[in-house]
Amino acid sequence: MKIFVTGGSGFIGRHLVRQLVARKHTVKALSRSPNSDMLLHQMGAQPVRGHLHDLPALRAGMEKCDAVFHLAAWYGLGKRRAAQAERINVAGTRNVLHTAHQAGIPRIIYTSTIAVFGDTKGRLVDETYQHAGPFLSEYDRTKWLAHYRVALPLIEQGAPITIVMPGAVYGPGDTSIVHDLMRLFLQGRMPIIPGPETALAYAHVEDVARGHILALEKGKIGESYILAGPVRTMREMAHLWSALGERPAPRLEIPAGLLHPIAPLMGLLETLVDLPAPFTEEAVRSLGATYIARSDKARAELGWEPRPVEEGMRETANSILPYLPPPADADTRRKRSAAALLIAALFTILWLMNRDE
Repeated sequence: MKIFVTGGSGFIGRHLVRQLVARKHTVKALSRSPNSDMLLHQMGAQPVRGHLHDLPALRAGMEKCDAVFHLAAWYGLGKRRAAQAERINVAGTRNVLHTAHQAGIPRIIYTSTIAVFGDTKGRLVDETYQHAGPFLSEYDRTKWLAHYRVALPLIEQGAPITIVMPGAVYGPGDTSIVHDLMRLFLQGRMPIIPGPETALAYAHVEDVARGHILALEKGKIGESYILAGPVRTMREMAHLWSALGERPAPRLEIPAGLLHPIAPLMGLLETLVDLPAPFTEEAVRSLGATYIARSDKARAELGWEPRPVEEGMRETANSILPYLPPPADADTRRKRSAAALLIAALFTILWLMNRDE
């Protein structure tokens, strides 16, 4: 098949392109830079220079194609990038899906996310679950708009779209908040477990890419398929990551309720400096949330099967550990523990003040 891919140089996209090329498909992929051109060439794909708002480039890339995969998206945490999220996740998706439909592409695979379900409050949901807000991040909100205000209406108009909905995607080369937290625990630099009750449904990037191909080969037009694997809490992941890094797991846990009062402060700081993802207002507000969903439909209809999270995280840790600095000495660890206790005390005071109000 001749296939056009957006987001082909991204985290999931790289794995998808490699797997498509390995299956002898002819792959063209949207590219915004010389570095992206080079990467796509190395993977055996033909780069098409342009962006999500370059309609002539989109039409040229899709010419004579049998299928289109739309993966390109803005992912991150931080309200300073709200306009960028809207432009890429909503307007960009509208451009790609409309162009593909107008071009008569027989199969269109759109990459959504289980984040459109928001915080499920501990409920393990499926594709029928409905959520219309509130949203804990601009990513969640804009991906919801792309899913429910762009993709689904196009399906109703006859567009041959199949939707895939990955969970928390991880693996070697990840640059998400999951990767950032994993590095901290592998290094033993995280003295606390923040929001230990927070839960995610994890899926290895190679499994997610394979799920995209299965959606093309076996998925039904107009249907959505969740690609989410095992559910783990922050507490469970902190202990797993610490063990993989041969570091002691933090003994101190700070429940999400103690941390939520500082979210506005982090939001204020964001107006002044560009905070790392784990310390943004959206990240703090998301503590305690459960982004969890079941993949029964993908397993039954597509034959999709995710690997055990322990196996995938071990592989991911092995790709990170050689590049980490040596472990901290005993004195540094004591200082971090003391700092953690002080932080916990401050959060407790903030929580008590907030409760009294």
